[in-house]
Formats: sequence, C-alpha cells, structure tokens
Amino acid sequence: MKLQRKNRLRASALGALVVSGALVLTACGSDDNTKTGADGTTKASAPAPGDIKCEGAKGKLLASGSSAQKNAVDLWVKNYMAACSGVEVNYKSSSSGEGIVAFNQGTVGFAGSDSALKPEQVEDSKKVCTGGQGINLPMVGGPIAIGFNVSGVDKLNLDAATLANIFNDKIKKWDDEAIKKLNPGVTLPSTAIQAFHRSEDSGTTENLGKYLKAAAPDAWTYDAAKKWPAPGGQAASGSAGVASQVKAVDGAIGYFELSYATSQSIKTVDVNTGAGAPVKATPENASKAIAAAKVAGTGSDLALKLDYTTKAEGAYPIVLVTYEVVCDKGNKAETLGTVKSFLEYTASDAGQKVLTENGYAPIPAEINTKVREAIKSLA
Repeated sequence: MKLQRKNRLRASALGALVVSGALVLTACGSDDNTKTGADGTTKASAPAPGDIKCEGAKGKLLASGSSAQKNAVDLWVKNYMAACSGVEVNYKSSSSGEGIVAFNQGTVGFAGSDSALKPEQVEDSKKVCTGGQGINLPMVGGPIAIGFNVSGVDKLNLDAATLANIFNDKIKKWDDEAIKKLNPGVTLPSTAIQAFHRSEDSGTTENLGKYLKAAAPDAWTYDAAKKWPAPGGQAASGSAGVASQVKAVDGAIGYFELSYATSQSIKTVDVNTGAGAPVKATPENASKAIAAAKVAGTGSDLALKLDYTTKAEGAYPIVLVTYEVVCDKGNKAETLGTVKSFLEYTASDAGQKVLTENGYAPIPAEINTKVREAIKSLA
C-alpha cells in the first residue's frame, strides 16, 4: 500500500508528463486534487463527489488502445478511482489498432480508437458482443500537432502540400524553396529534414493521412490508413516515442497530439489553410473544426465525419476524435456496470472539463448529448 500511495502521489505531481504503458490506480490514493495542464499550469482536477456515479461499478475493468487520449484517461481514471472505492480501471496506452484487436478478442471492456471501426471490424465485434456489435462513442477531441526542432527557428508556417512533400521524402532540406516561400523573413538552415512517423498501426497516422489526402491530393496520393504508407522517414513507437525523437533530434519533424508537445515544450507548426492567417494548433482552434463535424454512424453508433479542408478563420484542420469502442449489447455482466459508470463520467460536464484544461478539445454539446444517451442504453 505504501508503494501504491507513493506512485499515486508521484503521478499527481507530474500530471501531463508523457509516459508509456498502462496506468493502474487504486482507491487508497492521494488526497492531492491538483494536476498540471498541457499549458504547464496547475489546475484542480477532482470533480465533486456527486459528479461521479459509482452505482453498478465493481471489480476490475481492462481497457486499451489510443495513446492520443492517454493524458486525458490518466486524469479520468485518477478522479474516478478516488470516487469509486474498490473498483480498479486499467487502461493500457498502446495504439488504436492494438486496442481494436484486443476489443474484438474480448480481452477488454472498451477500446480507445482515433478512427471509427471499419465494416469488417464491426462484423468481427459481433463475435464478442452477443446479440449486438461494437459502436463508436466520440469522447476526446483535439489537434494533431506538427512538432519541429530546427535550430534557430522558433516559428514555422507550412501548408498541406508542403507537409505532404516533407513526409513523403520529396522535400529533404529545411531551406527548400517551398518552405522559404511560406516563411518570408525567416532564416532557414540547410539542415537535413528528419521526419518521424509512428511504427505501429495508429489512428493518429490515419487522421493525418485523411487531412493530407483531402487538402493536398496531388502531393499525397496514399489512402488514409493506420499503417504509415510513405517511403523514407524514421519510425518511433507511440505518440510519446515520436515526440521524444523530435525533442532530441535537430532537423526533426513529427506528428502527435498537442498535449505531448506542450508537456515537452516542443515547437509546433502553424498551418496555412488558405484562411486570412496561418492557424495555430490549440484546443480552441481544433474545437472550431470539430464543431462542424457530422454524425455519420447510425443508431447508437456515433462515428463522425470531419472536414479536413476547412478554411474557416481560426479553424485548425488537422484534428482527430478519439472514440471509446464498446458493445451496444452483449457486454460482459461482470464489467458492464463499470463500463457504463466510467464512461458516464468521461462524457459528463466534469469529465469533458478535464479535456478543456489539458490541451484537448471537448466533444460538441449536441453530439455529446447523444453520447450520453448511448451510454445509458448499453446492455
């Protein structure tokens, strides 16, 4: 117990520090109700006791998947475990692809995925969701930041075509004419570009691919997929791995969720969308893009369609939505109560406030109302 308490206190102090692996929190933890936000400030994190309903929750709940939502899930689990005595939630931060595999093998109660289930994955889910199927519940929004590390360069503007040609290994030096044209007055070195991408199947990769394919189809000819499609570049594991490489390597560029950039003080690209001014990667600017999303799923499935080509003023176009993938029917009796209780908290006003305070974007209210209704109907 002493060791668990020590680890809990340490996790609370570090807040949004990027780490890998699973987080397991137990109810004997700290009374410290603060956290460090993605902007480096310390904010209260624990909701009022009445904001978390523990009825029906019991035992141990396993979940896994998206590393994009890891920093949010860490805080959600901490708050939830402080309120629900005797319940343990273990979220293994790996990748969207691994989470969906685990879900369809029946080894987790829910999975986090940065892209909605594909038809064949829905079909596979029917084997574990007795009498039902896997559905997508949008829970976390946010910008995919393009982080860079170029000595002497503190501000960088890029557009979709230039990003595509950097990531497909056609632009190889930082003083390339295409980059110069977008950054007048900036002294760009001849340093070789070191582009980093995810080594494993990743919803973050797929969402970046959707943006590049939609906004620069002539430059990015690959279909969006969880597996990195382009030649060249260097691979790293997880968003944490890509961020660590960008932080360490001069000339590096890579993609990851904004919380990874802010927690490590990594500079991020402003995206030239064709609007009046290049757009910064911020939760507020991502929210402007996500607010225009449309529900593409049917019934209780709430998969969204995002507009990656938006030119709206201040709308950051490289966004993702992380879904919690659950069975609409046929959940295991021993975990159903905890799945519903935990997800009801994450979708609540208190749960969504955690996102706002930590570099993520909350789900738009109109969509989140439907998410709450879907969670109540889980069986």
